Amino acid sequence: MRGIERTTVGKVPDRPATEVESYTLHTGTGFAITAWSYGATLVEVLAADRDGRYANVCLRLPDLDAYLDRARNPYVGATVGRYCRCVAGAEFTLDGVRHRLDRNEGPHHVHGGAEGLDRHVWSAEASRDGDALEVRFTATSPDGDQGYPGELTVCTSYRAEPDGTLVIAHRASTTAPTVVGLTNHAFWNLAGEGTIDDHRLRLTATEAVRFDADLVPLPGPPEAVPGTARDFTAERALAGVRVDNCFLVPGEEELAALTHPASGRVMRVSTDQPAVGVYTGDWFSGRPRGGICLETGAFPDAPNRPDYPSVRLDPGETHRHRTVHRFGVADAG
Repeated sequence: MRGIERTTVGKVPDRPATEVESYTLHTGTGFAITAWSYGATLVEVLAADRDGRYANVCLRLPDLDAYLDRARNPYVGATVGRYCRCVAGAEFTLDGVRHRLDRNEGPHHVHGGAEGLDRHVWSAEASRDGDALEVRFTATSPDGDQGYPGELTVCTSYRAEPDGTLVIAHRASTTAPTVVGLTNHAFWNLAGEGTIDDHRLRLTATEAVRFDADLVPLPGPPEAVPGTARDFTAERALAGVRVDNCFLVPGEEELAALTHPASGRVMRVSTDQPAVGVYTGDWFSGRPRGGICLETGAFPDAPNRPDYPSVRLDPGETHRHRTVHRFGVADAG
């Protein structure tokens, strides 16, 4: 089967655009993805193992009600923003003006606030581009939303290619100077079931952010990871390994390789972003270690850190973010 399948999965109470749409992109090779308009959320990615059997390798929740319930849904598969990760003290200064954000994680602001982009119902359209299929979600965050200045228009797209390539892209524009940092919060499990303990991970990153107990970056430069518990420069098994950190991306070549030896599935990741958050899902109450997040994007607390790459966005500019996931199989043994 090749084509675009659109269905309705339910309604969100008390929202202007209440109907939630599901789009499945069937590439014709078996590789397929499904995304929903609620939170511009990636719900399924069907990838083959070495024997040609397909499984969903993107952790999903059972139904729309589960996605609507924050207690059961730690941003599973969602587009996160306006600012992913943390803003320390839930405030930042821009052009001499102090902006106070929604405090949704103790004294801090995390992943865009209690009503971030992951809680919006986005508009959607899907199309073909040669052999590739794409669905594009668009949302508008009004001036002052969660404390952010400027009206922000955001587009998140998912592009599926027959060779097993998934491209996730974000674009944003603003009506006033603001800060932007978007990411996708998928939990990956290449077995399609169980935990990630039988997975292996390699990162090209050689530096990581140093955090305090609240996962707020400490002053000073990043930490070199070779020889530490955060060293994944050589492929490592994830069994017994807990990670919740942010690594520096050394370039736009391959950033990460996640493998599942039993099935042979491999996911290779590259991005144009400066950082990647790696989280092994240990505190996901519904399914601990059911998947691993590889959240490409901006540095945590960059709005308050002039030593980090800038996250400022001005009118007339376009924020762009592109991450590529390539699915394949490794040789047995």
